[in-house]
Amino acid sequence: MTESVIFLVGGLIFLLFLMLIFFISRYKRCPSDKILVIYGRTNSGSAKCLAGGAAFVWPVIQAYEYLDLTPISIDVDLRGALSKQNIRVNVPSRFTVGISNEEGTMLNAAERLLGKRQEEIRDIAKDIIFGQLRLVVATMDIEEINSDRDKFLSNVATNVGAELKKIGLTLINVNVTDIQDESGYIEALGKEAAAKAINDARMNVVRKTAMVLSGKPMLKWISVSKFLLRKRMPKWGKQKRMQKQLEGRTNRK
Repeated sequence: MTESVIFLVGGLIFLLFLMLIFFISRYKRCPSDKILVIYGRTNSGSAKCLAGGAAFVWPVIQAYEYLDLTPISIDVDLRGALSKQNIRVNVPSRFTVGISNEEGTMLNAAERLLGKRQEEIRDIAKDIIFGQLRLVVATMDIEEINSDRDKFLSNVATNVGAELKKIGLTLINVNVTDIQDESGYIEALGKEAAAKAINDARMNVVRKTAMVLSGKPMLKWISVSKFLLRKRMPKWGKQKRMQKQLEGRTNRK
């Protein structure tokens, strides 16, 4: 009787120890570079998302996965996009995106990107970027795109960022390497600007030279020259008188 009670108590203790280990294993901590997504019976929508921290995942009624916050680099070689002037331009660029850790956007990522590989996320984002980049180019003149690069990048960031947010992504950086057009319009604009700069520099030189030759600076220079000549004249007079005296003595001899 006593042995059976000891055996029963020992079994209960061992069972409680196993249950404790199991429950501890269901307490999930979220690394700083990931989002913890708990789905199932959450009482908070389709999923519960945590960026950092920890949470208990109930067995049977709940499960969990992680979303990686590692930035994704996307090369976008947009060619032949129509500008506002119906001139086709090439806009090679590089976008850096990542899964957002903002409160509302994390749920979008959990609903649309959970379980997808990074390559699949890159392809989805690339399609969105291509469409929005074409749309931005179509609303701007080539002069604006080429000269006001900040405005162009701002428009791209606004349009692309808004669409990426719908699937749970955030736009981290945009870098447009070079803008070219098939007709050579941008190159012609550059040559025109260079020719105008050279012509303006030459005109400035001519204008300053004319001002010096015909204006007050020349009169001031003449006045200073006369003053210096007056200062030197007495010395020259003394030298001439001494020279004449020497010549007179020589003639008498």
